[in-house]
Formats: sequence, structure tokens, C-alpha cells
Amino acid sequence: MANLHDIRYLRIGTPKLDDAVEFATSIVGLQLVGREGKSAYFRSDKVGVRGDTRDHTLVYFEGDPKDHSIGFDLRDPDDFDTVAGELEKAGHAVREGTADEALSRRVKRVLFTKDPTGTKIEVVARAFHSGVRYFPARDAGITDFSHIGLRTDNPKRDEAFWTTLMNARVSDWIGDAPLLRINTYHHSIALFPAPGGGVQHINHQVEDVDDIMRAYYFLKEKGVKIVFGPGRHPLSSAIMLYFEGPDGMVYEYSVGVKHVLHSEDATYRPRQFPFTDPYSLCMWGSRPDITEFRKPDPKPAMQAVK
Repeated sequence: MANLHDIRYLRIGTPKLDDAVEFATSIVGLQLVGREGKSAYFRSDKVGVRGDTRDHTLVYFEGDPKDHSIGFDLRDPDDFDTVAGELEKAGHAVREGTADEALSRRVKRVLFTKDPTGTKIEVVARAFHSGVRYFPARDAGITDFSHIGLRTDNPKRDEAFWTTLMNARVSDWIGDAPLLRINTYHHSIALFPAPGGGVQHINHQVEDVDDIMRAYYFLKEKGVKIVFGPGRHPLSSAIMLYFEGPDGMVYEYSVGVKHVLHSEDATYRPRQFPFTDPYSLCMWGSRPDITEFRKPDPKPAMQAVK
């Protein structure tokens, strides 16, 4: 089993790199830390919140907007070769990246594979940190890049991939969608039923509920499409706001997310929420304009009474 520490970064293709850079900085509020060739690197970690100083958390690169890859940081870099062997033994194709590929990701080693739906996964060892203070492009209140939603064409199968080959644990289910944690955050990964793979949404934590409401009015003023919220998730307890970014990617701000301590892992009992109940996604009653969030559970077939 791969003992993952956290999501290290997300890489997203875009046909309009300059537009994506403008959105990530002036709208989302990330710090642009560099442009190299056809790629732009962004930071979002406030020192002291996670005890982490990731070199970058998001990369936009010129390419297909459906081309997404997620980098996960190994807790122990010495596990790298063992993880590669276990994935290959389980039937998942793996390839170690070249020195140039590792350098472009700001890591010492990178392993390329895919989840069963086909989303690109990168397992990295000895990822670079930054000695420079995080300085956001605007005061959005962002403290860190926290989690992602992924699309899955088979939630049960993909849940097994993350919980048996990776060290993810189920925190809750909503319908067939599992919310999975790999550290103390309620979830780092959420798997939503959908055709094909890829990233479904990107979450950044903010400091205060005031940051959520300031963002709501700021985004409306800038003409950014708000697709869900303000509201509150009953699963993670987080107060949230979702909005649409470049190429239809959905971004989320949230605050107050629940933590599950490692000491609670053995006793924590995941809860099941019905997708058909609109209050399962927002206990305040906000309604999502997000395809995967509107899809209800299939109704069980009715049997004829004899």
C-alpha cells in the first residue's frame, strides 16, 4: 500500500494559458511563482497552517483542457520502488519519469500511473519546498490547496483502488460517491459518478466565513459564474462556495472542514447520505448547477406484486 502524505500538485491543460494565468491570480487569488516554457506554476499555502511550504500546488500548461494529472506525495520516499512494484503487480501500468520530468514537477522522483477510470496519477518522492513566504495575488484568504473531486465511471471499483493500493479511508458516502481522506482532512479525494475521468473540482481552504462572503460578492461583480453556494456541506461541515473557471473547471472555496485524527481511524464510522435528498449536499438549501452534483441515485426497480 502506498502511504500517501498529501496531494502535492495538480496539473491542468488549457488552450489559453494567458487567460488561465489571469484567472488563477486576479480571480482565485493564487501566487504565480514562475512561468517556464508553456507552463505556469502557482502557490497557495500559507506558512504555519499545514506546517507545509509546497513549492507549488497548481500548474496550468498549454494543452488539452481534459488533460489532468494529480501528484501525490509519499510520506516516506524510500517506499518509491515498493509502490511501483505493488501497482504493477496489481495490474496497473507504471513508468518512472525522466530526470527532466521530475525537475518540471519540482521533485526528485516521479512515478506515472492511472486510476482505473483513466485519470493520470503521479506518485512523487522528495518534493521541493520553498523558503519564500507565500504572497497571494489578491487577498482571497486562501490558506492552502486542500482537495479535489474526481470523476469515476465505477465508484465501487475506484474506491477499492484508493483504499487497497493507496492509504485512503472512506469518511462518508453520498449516494455511490465516496469521500476519501489520506490525512486528517475529512476528504482529500471525492469520487463522483460520471462518464470518463479527470478532475471535477478544485478546493482551496480559506481562513474565515467572511472570506466566503467577500468572494461571493467579488465573483458576482467580476461576472464569474457561481455554480453552488454559499452553503454548508453536512458531510464535512465546511461552509463553501463553488464557481466556474477556465475551460469549465469548477473551483471551490471552503472553511471549517471537519478533521478526523489518525487516532480515530480505527473507530471512525463512515455515514451514508442519499444523493436524492437535496440537503445531503447543502444543509442550508443551496442548489448546485454542477452536473455531477445534480445526478441522483438510480431508483431501484419496482417488483410487481402478485
